[in-house]
Amino acid sequence: MDKETAQKRIKELRDLLKKANRAYYQDAQPFLSDQKFDAYLKELEELEDQYNLHDPDSPTRRVGGEPSSNFETVTHPVPLLSLDNTYNEEELDDFNRRVRERLEHTNFTYMTELKFDGASIRLRYEQGDLVLGATRGNGNRGDDITRNIKTIRDIPLKLSGNPPDVLEVRGEAYMEREAFVRMNEHRRQQGLSVFANPRNSTAGSLKMQDPRDVARRPIRFFCFDMLQENNTELTQLKKMDLLKEYGLPVCDHYAHCESIEEVHNKIEKWKDLRHQLPYETDGVVIKVNEDRYRETLGNTSKAPRWAISYKFEAEQATTTIQSITLQVGRLGKITPVAELEPVELAGTTVKRASLHNEDEIHRKDIREGDQVVIEKAGEIIPQVLQVVNPDRENRPNPFKMPDSCPACGEELVKLDDEVAWRCVNHECPPQIRNRIEHFASRDAMDIEGLGEAVVDQLVTEGLIQNYADLYDLREDDLTPLERMAEKSAQNLLNAIEKSKEQPLDRVIHGLGIRFVGKTVARDLASGFGTMEALQQANEEDIAAIDAVGPKIAESVVAFFKSAHNRNIIERLRAHNLTFKMEQKKQISQVFDGKTFVLTGSLPSYTRKKATEIIEQHGGKTTSSVSSNTDVVLAGENAGSKLDKAKKLDITIWNEKRFKSQLNLS
Repeated sequence: MDKETAQKRIKELRDLLKKANRAYYQDAQPFLSDQKFDAYLKELEELEDQYNLHDPDSPTRRVGGEPSSNFETVTHPVPLLSLDNTYNEEELDDFNRRVRERLEHTNFTYMTELKFDGASIRLRYEQGDLVLGATRGNGNRGDDITRNIKTIRDIPLKLSGNPPDVLEVRGEAYMEREAFVRMNEHRRQQGLSVFANPRNSTAGSLKMQDPRDVARRPIRFFCFDMLQENNTELTQLKKMDLLKEYGLPVCDHYAHCESIEEVHNKIEKWKDLRHQLPYETDGVVIKVNEDRYRETLGNTSKAPRWAISYKFEAEQATTTIQSITLQVGRLGKITPVAELEPVELAGTTVKRASLHNEDEIHRKDIREGDQVVIEKAGEIIPQVLQVVNPDRENRPNPFKMPDSCPACGEELVKLDDEVAWRCVNHECPPQIRNRIEHFASRDAMDIEGLGEAVVDQLVTEGLIQNYADLYDLREDDLTPLERMAEKSAQNLLNAIEKSKEQPLDRVIHGLGIRFVGKTVARDLASGFGTMEALQQANEEDIAAIDAVGPKIAESVVAFFKSAHNRNIIERLRAHNLTFKMEQKKQISQVFDGKTFVLTGSLPSYTRKKATEIIEQHGGKTTSSVSSNTDVVLAGENAGSKLDKAKKLDITIWNEKRFKSQLNLS
């Protein structure tokens, strides 16, 4: 591979891994298995080293995801690093060899602990009182979720025993399987959407804005580490005893091992044990037991050298494809699905698996009646790996995508160079349901109580055909529906009415325009200010908005050209939804006409607060550096944006210069 090819591959990997990090840590919707993520990360690390193409903003130099904009940001006094992963005995033996060589002796032992499949949390106690609960965030800074943390019953608000004046604790929030199932069943009965798995629901619950909602979620907590300064005689084993002494919850499944052979034996035992546990675990963490050796061993930029995670292999099972059905998505995408003979896999019964698209089916030569090997990628998403019996007799012909939509009969088409087939009929029933669900979702209009089951009832009964119809609903329409009593009907109507207060960017996102997610919707709302201005804009105007490319611009213009869509938007306007960007009170014109890009961590301001100050003084912020950028406001750990600003000779300010422009000390 030459350097130019390597640069292209590095960019692909960085973009993919950053997207995967956002999906995992911020959106709680992972699309890559842990093993695939680690494989891509390893490939990226090797390419960066081989061609000396390092970047401080690369996923190989970062941990986790960026903090949410909905919470205050806190800086961790000691970074919450992630762990390097290993998947076999040889790699674990290599870890043991590296520890021995770096320490130059073998006078150390190991602690093995179960690796929980949840969300990492930092707690801080002062004088025995809980004063802070925070997410891991990007490893250096996280979200202050103290109010939410205090609703978790496992976490004591006051420590017992004789704790130090300041105690920093690390742990994992999680949900037990049965509690997760009960919670989903309750949500299903209420007509709300259900969660994919315990890990995602835990991460999402901790980020909810109302602690009362968090309190209703069955979140549990285990501690696995504590920080105590100037005590080099501590061991991991002693720390676990102290955590219990202070009244903090600790998982009983940990073991002190004198050698790497004992570690291997413990892993083998826990491979079977994990299925008997009430919670999800995806591996074993191995740590050097003695704290005094950890400083010598040190850290890489993203992980400690004194600890490693042994990940259990994704479990596989063999079953039969009973049929291949087709799902119709919100934007008409047709996804083939394998309907399976039910099989137990990783603690759950699997009945279906996505086959992704027609090309993927042909590549693996998957046909109805085949015996197949399935796997849960990262123990989350079932997927078909391969066919077991491709040479069997009387095997049916290869799968062929039908010419027409399975739901409405409209002819299927392929757009651009996509591999997916699509139904372009706006009146296709599954698309109607999915568009309304998207409109009502938390990141769009946030209509509580309007989940999949309720939307299905409303569409089936002919009460709504699009999201504008929601605002015409009356109590008399709702009360005859199954499980919709008078109080439930009124609550839903109140939620629909309240959605009219959502800002313009939420409305734009809710429209369901192809390629327009919540971030692009926010950029469009800021750039045009009103729905009317956006409707009248041409592709060139839209593409001029930072972070909005020609593909998105083309999609937006096409959406507003549709008479069907324009009619729905006029109905939303008549129902008084927010079609104008709220004008923030301007304090001065100090930054009038200036475009800022923020990068790194500022000592005194969160990114959200700095953006607010810039806008209050006449400026605006964008997410990417270009020739149109006037100022890059750079804090600690500034990455590639700062490098690009230097190349383009753009003015760079630190926080001190920023404050001086505002006459702030």
